[in-house]
Amino acid sequence: MARARGRQRFAFRVVAFTALGLLGVAQIAADNRPDAPAEALQPPKRADAKAGRLIRVPLPLTGSVDAQVRRAAERAMTRLPADGARPVLIFELLPTQTQFGEGSNFERALSLARFIASRPMRQYKTVAFVPRSIKGHGVLVALACEEIVMAADAELGPAGIDEPPNEPVDPTVRSGYRQVAESWRTVPAKVALAMLDKEIEVLRVETEVDTQYVDRVELENLKKQHTIKSERTITRPGEMARFTGREARELGFASQLAADRAALARALSLPLDAVEGDPSLTGQWRPIRLELRGPLTGKLLTRTQRMIENEIRSRDANFICLSIDSQGGSAESAIGLAGFLASLDSEKVRTVAYIASEAKGDAALLATACDQIVMHSAAVLGGPGLQELTGEEARLLRESYIASVAHKKSRSWSLPMALIDPTLRVYRYSHRDRNASDYFSEDEAAALPDADRWLRGEEITRPGERLKLSGARAEELGAARHLVQDFGEFREIYGLENDPALVEPGWADTLVEALALRGWELMLLFIGFAALWAELQAPGIGFGGLIAGVCFVWWFWSKHLNGTAGWLEVLLFLGGLMCILLEFFVFPGTAIFGLGGGLMVIVSLVLASQTFIVPHSIAEWSEMRDTMLGLLGVSVGLVFAAIAMRKYFPRAPGFKHLMLQPPTEDEQHTIEAREGVVDFSHLVGHVGQATTPIAPSGKARFGGELVDVISDGDVIGRGQSVEVVSAQGNRVVVRAAARGLTA
Repeated sequence: MARARGRQRFAFRVVAFTALGLLGVAQIAADNRPDAPAEALQPPKRADAKAGRLIRVPLPLTGSVDAQVRRAAERAMTRLPADGARPVLIFELLPTQTQFGEGSNFERALSLARFIASRPMRQYKTVAFVPRSIKGHGVLVALACEEIVMAADAELGPAGIDEPPNEPVDPTVRSGYRQVAESWRTVPAKVALAMLDKEIEVLRVETEVDTQYVDRVELENLKKQHTIKSERTITRPGEMARFTGREARELGFASQLAADRAALARALSLPLDAVEGDPSLTGQWRPIRLELRGPLTGKLLTRTQRMIENEIRSRDANFICLSIDSQGGSAESAIGLAGFLASLDSEKVRTVAYIASEAKGDAALLATACDQIVMHSAAVLGGPGLQELTGEEARLLRESYIASVAHKKSRSWSLPMALIDPTLRVYRYSHRDRNASDYFSEDEAAALPDADRWLRGEEITRPGERLKLSGARAEELGAARHLVQDFGEFREIYGLENDPALVEPGWADTLVEALALRGWELMLLFIGFAALWAELQAPGIGFGGLIAGVCFVWWFWSKHLNGTAGWLEVLLFLGGLMCILLEFFVFPGTAIFGLGGGLMVIVSLVLASQTFIVPHSIAEWSEMRDTMLGLLGVSVGLVFAAIAMRKYFPRAPGFKHLMLQPPTEDEQHTIEAREGVVDFSHLVGHVGQATTPIAPSGKARFGGELVDVISDGDVIGRGQSVEVVSAQGNRVVVRAAARGLTA
């Protein structure tokens, strides 16, 4: 009986262990499926994330550039945690003054390289990031780092291009390269010297023991001691060594390939803020704060951009806090300001969006264009705003955002666009080989260089709904960098002693806004068109033309300062006026130039009054309505003004010279008496042919007689038959001849 129970226990244990093994195998298989559940694709906990800082190294290294980079690195080290995983210091080598950064001073480059390779720096992991090709002694900085990360098509070398041509390499320079290369041996010393000296030939030799880089003489000695499995020529005499990112990765000189900072963060398993430039590393913060509250109109966003530009130019501001509390309003204008924010050099100016309450609609896109987002835990990012977008509008907006923001900031566009586009579906992707995750749409994921290495996980959007994130959720997804409870915590995060100075409109902005007030701008248009009409009623060019010109220039200047008028609107307006003048003086009665010119003037005024062409949001429809009502009011006022000026101005003191005064009764009799000297009464009832357009005056031929005639009201085209209705002196009135009559 006991033996039977023992067999049962043994069988039970076998079954249990087998079941556990099968479950483990099933779990491993599930983890490697592209549609693995969320738990299998969770990114590492924030507490375990590595810390890092990026320091930009502008090439060439001349003047005091090396000292500035060293101070920035020392300041960055004080801000990195001393415990936990080794912090990462990234040195981004970027040509600034020359195409490839050539022209570096060797002593400057060697000084910076020795600092990076020094013993105190060993507690940090130093990484050289080469997103673009570099040449000259700036290469020495890359050789001093523990790792090198390059863009696939970027080239490293030649380094000796900064040495005098056709002269032997100075032994001191050669010794410096060897010393730096041997500090980490990221690039073998022999290869580093081949990048400096074109006379050195290097071969890559694989033995049964290891792989070595040697010259021809060393190869012969190596053959005596080891079995050579393979040999490959790396550089030949007569040319300095250079390596693309792909070649460096293949040879083991580059640890990873990354085209931009976002890819660099993923390659090094770092948070995105670790690869963002920090202007405070080279000095102190000079912060300012701007507020965007309520509907985002084109005028508000244009004014905000103008104030930021003024503060950067006049006060050298390098920290811009954009306080947002808005539901959006004008996506087109928001993309314009977002592109401007993204174009600011993050190495010189840090932009931070502070969201205490909400940033919905296109206001969310504006926030994502900043370097970082800081939110209250209860704040809202994204979701429905004031503007509803159609599918085509969302597509065009997406293209604009990708071009003006995502590419400039080297970041994913899917998550920001999902905040405003309900048709976009975004998933969390995890990399097969690295402990990295990110959020992409299927289109963006397919366009990644290593798309086959990314595994799709859970969907973070809901079909047909805009992505709406609370502060906690935004921080979890990486959209928000920090969560705070008040602005005091915001200051602590960035080390600000006091609240940033609130930038408000100055006298220039107040003047611009005053000029753009609805009542004032309509008054300028009214006076301008009234003066222009008065000018057309007077001979020559006089005071009316001057007043009209001043009013129109003033109106378009105020619109230009508000960012709503450009050369297109001005050219449309001038072209329309020219067509109207042609209708009056050259081709009277044709109506084509008059109608076309009037339409061009109206279109120019409408476009110059707003930042959009076709309204989409409630705010834009309201702005369009106000614009059209204002122009209608000006038109009605001009009709009454024309009647009043025609009746009263010719006799009013001070205005009688502005308009032609109609003749008095006595003057009319005198004119008729003078006209009576000539008698064309014999032509009454005769039919002739118009030799010019008659609108209302022109010329007609009756037999062999050419006579000045006046139409009785209708416009008569050239070549038409005309019949004389009446003739008094030389005043001959005609009308179009009835059909059947010939001249």
